[in-house]
Amino acid sequence: MTPRLLPDPTERLRFREMTAEDLDLIAAMLGDREVMAYYPAPKSRSESAEWIERMQTRYARDGHGLWVIESHTGEFIGDCGITWQSYNDTPAREVGYHVVRSAQRRGYATEAALACVDLVRREFGPTLLTAMIHPENAASLRVATNLGMTHIADDHAHPWIVRTVMGMVVGESDQPGS
Repeated sequence: MTPRLLPDPTERLRFREMTAEDLDLIAAMLGDREVMAYYPAPKSRSESAEWIERMQTRYARDGHGLWVIESHTGEFIGDCGITWQSYNDTPAREVGYHVVRSAQRRGYATEAALACVDLVRREFGPTLLTAMIHPENAASLRVATNLGMTHIADDHAHPWIVRTVMGMVVGESDQPGS
């Protein structure tokens, strides 16, 4: 059985696995046109339920997925975590993040993603960690750059977009949170 992982809490955030009880929160976030501006379309309530089910499958199979991020007082901020993705038919772990519109531009995505980088370093390093981003999503590109990532490839695997692949090798020699 794969051990289930969680990033360590940060100064402002804590992580937990998504559950079916999170459907209202996840559906509101993934259904928001601004939050999902760089996806083909916002997600419906049923697609959001499938999203949660996929994360639960990933927790069991891989030990990780996208986790709910919330403040230490329980305010829902979004999701962030590590998932297996691929670019140009190359499998890679990816750090991904979504932040509710009301909490954007406060550094939450970077803070949560740095905790995920630390988890990857501790559990899987040395390894490649990526972020696959719509090339016009300046905010997500900034988060990836703040993590220490650089442009490593363009992903041509999707029929609707060529994604920018940011990446870095996470391992014992790099500094936590740098």
